[in-house]
This record gives sequence, structure tokens and C-alpha cells, in this order.
Amino acid sequence: GAGAMAAALSGVRDVEIDGDGVFKYVLVRVRAPGAPGKDVVRGHGWAEYHADIYERTAAELARQGLDCECLGGGRLAHRPQERKIHVYGYSVGFGRADHSVTTEKLKAEYPDYEITWADEGY
Repeated sequence: GAGAMAAALSGVRDVEIDGDGVFKYVLVRVRAPGAPGKDVVRGHGWAEYHADIYERTAAELARQGLDCECLGGGRLAHRPQERKIHVYGYSVGFGRADHSVTTEKLKAEYPDYEITWADEGY
């Protein structure tokens, strides 16, 4: 029921990104039926296209009975040695994610990092 859905939603991690490098990311709004949605960040170097990340994420969520939509994309430059992540760029297919939302999510996950964002760049 709704309780299980809410539990499934709370079990979805806010941030899943690769540990190092420059890679594409998508901002995804996840919804459980009858529950408010939450936005999550997914970024991976294996993805040739933003849609690759979104489709894999959507498939994983669907198995848990959760819906999602892609809010946009961009790129992440993750430099763990310097404890820095820079958020920038956009997705041709999905448009530009709200990088300020992504940045807040990343700050919660990486509180000791310097996290910056910019609307320019591809």
C-alpha cells in the first residue's frame, strides 16, 4: 500500500554519482503514488547519453513501483583529491537541469566538498 510506497521512495538515494572524473548527470523527480515526489541526482561515466542514465534509473525505480520523470541534465566534474564538484552544462535531449537543486543535493551528500555550478558550458 501507500506505506510501502513511501518506504520505497525513502529508500531511493538522493545522490548516486561516480567517484571521480567528468561525466553526464540527470536530475530525476521520483514519485510514489499518493506521496510527494523527491528529486535525485544520477551521474555516471559509462553513459554515452543522458538518456542512458535516465532509462536505467527509470527501470530500477519501476521495479520498486515508483514513477519518475527527467527534469534535465548536465555534467559533473568530480575531483575527490581536491574535494570539489562542479556542476555545469545541459542535456540536448532533456534540457538543462536546475543546477542549483543538484548543488544542494550534492552538498548534503558531500558536506566537506566545495561544490560550484555554472549555466555555461556543454
